[in-house]
Amino acid sequence: MMTQADALKDVLPRLVVYYQTHHDKSDKPISILPLLQPGISVSHVILAAIHINEDPNAITLNDHAPDHQRNSTLWSELSTLQACEVKVMGMLGGASKGSYVRLDGSDKQFEQYYVPLRDFVRQRNFDGLDLCVEEKMSLSGILRLIDRLKSDFGQDFIISLAPVAAAMLDPTKNLSGFSYMDLEAARGSDIAWYNMQFYCGWGDISNTHMYDFMVQMGWNPEKLVVGMVTNPETGSGFVPWEALSPVLFSLTRKHRRFGGVMCWEYFNSLPGDVHQPWEWARNMTLHIRSADLI
Repeated sequence: MMTQADALKDVLPRLVVYYQTHHDKSDKPISILPLLQPGISVSHVILAAIHINEDPNAITLNDHAPDHQRNSTLWSELSTLQACEVKVMGMLGGASKGSYVRLDGSDKQFEQYYVPLRDFVRQRNFDGLDLCVEEKMSLSGILRLIDRLKSDFGQDFIISLAPVAAAMLDPTKNLSGFSYMDLEAARGSDIAWYNMQFYCGWGDISNTHMYDFMVQMGWNPEKLVVGMVTNPETGSGFVPWEALSPVLFSLTRKHRRFGGVMCWEYFNSLPGDVHQPWEWARNMTLHIRSADLI
């Protein structure tokens, strides 16, 4: 049987864009549709951040209910992306804690919190979920969640995780509680890739050393997506384009099946900043996915 990773090989290297800031300072929607311009080849957009709250039926997208009127443009545009063959995923969790603690309890508690999440994912027709576990969770808890997602949505449903880069090398340098090595050994065939956070003190993408060491340790480069902040205002660890370009050149040539890159996050990505944030994706397309433009 074809695994999820096998089915996704044709999109390598991936170009993944996180989309968490959906409105500007005047509360005007920030359009994601410029990513469909000629010269840009984004493979996946990940909508952030979905939160499971104390009330199981009060799931929020950032600080508002998903069906709040302010999100109407967002849902319409994401459907347009999907119609143009861009995969749209949701990011569960992140820095705001609580979602995974609620999914890591008894079987009864799991059902109480999982079912509304499942229904929301189904309602919004996500192509997958990105599990960003930045709180302690047991290995058995994350396995149970992955197993249920696969059971409910099928093998074509994309599951990625978003560990800090250091966690791929040392289980003790980890925000998630469980070992990613153990997770990969147990459910690697169900996990499409890892969006690794090479920023905020957890990794360095000014050179290829950490990525190369991961591959030497046995990680499959097809599943290793390099995550970077795209503006120093977003977080520490920003690497400017003039320093990043040779790193990308090296990664794409050292690793024939390079997993790709992801950006955190869309709305103020350089060089275009808030006025033209899609320029980051245009530059990255030329660096790692230029074959798609032919």
